[in-house]
Amino acid sequence: MIADPTAERFRDLEAQASLIMDVFAKAGFERIAPEIIQPADVFLDVVGEAIRGRTYVFTDPDGAELCLRPDLTVPACRLYLERHPSCDARCRYYYSGSTFRFQPGGATTENPREYRQAGIEFFGDGDQERAEAEVVALTQAVLATVGLGHTRLRMGDLGLFKALMAAIDMPERWRTQLTHDFWRRDALSQRLRKLTTPFSDREPGPLSVLLEQIDPSRPVAARETVRAYLERENISMFGTRTLEEITNSLIDQASDQHYGPLPPESAELIEAYVSVEAPPRAVGARISDLMSERNFDLSDALSHYQRRIDMFEEAGVDMSRAVFSAEFGRNLEYYSGFVFQIDTGTEGSGGYIAGGGRYDGLLQAVGAPHAVPGIGVAIHTERLLNAIKAQNAIGAEN
Repeated sequence: MIADPTAERFRDLEAQASLIMDVFAKAGFERIAPEIIQPADVFLDVVGEAIRGRTYVFTDPDGAELCLRPDLTVPACRLYLERHPSCDARCRYYYSGSTFRFQPGGATTENPREYRQAGIEFFGDGDQERAEAEVVALTQAVLATVGLGHTRLRMGDLGLFKALMAAIDMPERWRTQLTHDFWRRDALSQRLRKLTTPFSDREPGPLSVLLEQIDPSRPVAARETVRAYLERENISMFGTRTLEEITNSLIDQASDQHYGPLPPESAELIEAYVSVEAPPRAVGARISDLMSERNFDLSDALSHYQRRIDMFEEAGVDMSRAVFSAEFGRNLEYYSGFVFQIDTGTEGSGGYIAGGGRYDGLLQAVGAPHAVPGIGVAIHTERLLNAIKAQNAIGAEN
């Protein structure tokens, strides 16, 4: 009888999921099963452009815009909000299920259009650093339980970057733009070059005339100006950006004409910060030295960072192959603080295996009455299975 590789892979994934779920359950998490079909507007508002363009969106016969869930964190948030409208409960959820994303380069074994995630979400814990350490330690325990050997832990901290942005004098929208770009090094450098260039020295763009007609203090009138421009130029609305989003972007560009450029020394400090990469224990001193040279004080944010590392060691997180990278972020834009991912650290490994972080503003973005602490991780079980098979194959050869 000829073996069916598809059926065999399904059995392997099911067995792996069972082991993962058992670890989560024993750690005191409650299993949930969020719906596959979700309201599209919720996702499109919070996941960011990188995932927004890869989300399968459709309209049902009643006209409701829906989507196939591109991740499980947002559905878990919605479930928490349904159960606890006042958002005053401390809840620990775990799940295993399919997610769906368009793959621009074509679907592969490591990156299929429908792929499985197993993960946890931890809501309402006020001791942030301790909760982060628990999530990372539990993730490492899961990977070890299912048989994955050597892994690499890579981490970043949006909280540190935001503290640096707050310390530098600039318009708030520039902080937002730089925070949006900071984990994409080329985009960040390009943004900094633009912000440090006086407006009068910039090359006129195709929208220069339109920008001159926009008054940032009159957003309603600006929206009508943009609408008229699009109609006059016969430009159709396309993609997932709305008229309001396009107008807000143009208002920001028009507002830049009223401010001087970002000082070069501020841009140099930002570039120096995002270049920091070191073992986690060495990071605090390195960033402190960098800031003290320029008379900036990030001591409060650094104290939270140092406590997190202490909690990691107390929780038994394996730090032997850990690295902090100041420029590291994640392509889901709801993350707000500590972020991390785990991979095998080898070339051609098919991408990271587990990734997550802190998202304290996400619940409020999907309808909660106030911000709620949140931290979670998702394990890409397709990649995990591939990594284990590759590891075992290497072991057999040796």
